[in-house]
Amino acid sequence: MNAPVSIDTTVRKAAPTPADLTITVRDERFNRSTSPRRWWAGEPFGTAWHNALSATFPRGEAFFIEAVKAHREGADPKLEAEIRAFIKQEINHTREHIAFNRLAEDAGYDIKAIDARVAEMLALTKDRPAIANLAVTMALEHYTAMMAAEFLANPKHFAEADPEVRDMWRWHAAEEIEHKGVAYDTWLHATRDWSGWKRWKVRSLVMISVTSRFFKNRWTDSLELLKQDGITGWKAKWGLLKYLTVSPGVVRRIFPAWLAYFKPGFHPWDHDDRKLIKLYEGDFEDALMPAE
Repeated sequence: MNAPVSIDTTVRKAAPTPADLTITVRDERFNRSTSPRRWWAGEPFGTAWHNALSATFPRGEAFFIEAVKAHREGADPKLEAEIRAFIKQEINHTREHIAFNRLAEDAGYDIKAIDARVAEMLALTKDRPAIANLAVTMALEHYTAMMAAEFLANPKHFAEADPEVRDMWRWHAAEEIEHKGVAYDTWLHATRDWSGWKRWKVRSLVMISVTSRFFKNRWTDSLELLKQDGITGWKAKWGLLKYLTVSPGVVRRIFPAWLAYFKPGFHPWDHDDRKLIKLYEGDFEDALMPAE
């Protein structure tokens, strides 16, 4: 049952988040009584990449929630409501990726090493200033929003995927687009006394650091999962690289949106892509990218 969160439509002057934005908590459940094939994406490389991503989500999304909650004091009513909706959506995402990760394990994949690496990295954040954790969250939320938009707009990503697994990823993507500005607006609130230069410098440096770690770790994780399929060496590396940069090429396709993050005055809602949410919900088929 969908539960729209009521949000005051007073325009917040500090950010271009749409005044009429409604963040809907879609309490959906997937992959409870299904047994998709081991390569649920239809081939090993997309399966490995998405399995590696999913293995990071339960701990990662808990981190996002705490990072945002730590800075909600004093937020205006609109942002307060958005934070509450963000938390509810992320809790549901965590639950569904725990269920999906069980499917990966049932298919024979050992993802414990990925979870352990995430736990170790998060342990290092405990003594870090809370604002640093929010900056990391903001950068990673931009990654999830970029990939979410690509996954919904371009049907090639899940063209051969198990239908219910595809539905889970598309549901997650719709909600990531919907709340893509929450961590950023929380950052604007938390750093309201900072200069524009300081804000830009910190978020840019954090994004560079996050990008390096994100791709290094997901590449390593994906290759490890491919190794469990007996795919190793140049075949694994070339296949994964081709998947990420050629076809369907998610990394190549999100590069312009990644670059936009470094623009002075950037905000996630500079590009209003709520039409893709309607695409997920069954309308606006013309929003689909043309197939290559």
